[in-house]
Amino acid sequence: MSSNTVKHAVALSLSLLMHGLVMAQETPRVDQRSIHQEQRIEQGVASGSLTAPEANRLERGQQHVDNMEARAKSDGVVTRQERLRLHEAQNVQSRRIDRQKHDRQHDFNHNGRVDRRRG
Repeated sequence: MSSNTVKHAVALSLSLLMHGLVMAQETPRVDQRSIHQEQRIEQGVASGSLTAPEANRLERGQQHVDNMEARAKSDGVVTRQERLRLHEAQNVQSRRIDRQKHDRQHDFNHNGRVDRRRG
């Protein structure tokens, strides 16, 4: 084997190793949960159970969680403590979504004004 071939093999091995380390720091549970919570917000808007201001606040909350995740990933290592903070932030956001979807403020006719059910 020539020295160039060995150098290329070592470089390739290091590249694959680094890629593996980066892939190990992905947060699929956090990502999937964020997607689900964004879908819950969209469904709430579509059904009228969320008003536009409520949806905007909830979307800003989701963006905050996404920003936390990006900061945790920025150094290439998501520590256990960072992961716990992310899960707690998602728990808070989930409770906010649930609370807003089930309060008495609705926009059933999608006119941007709060409708109240009678009866």
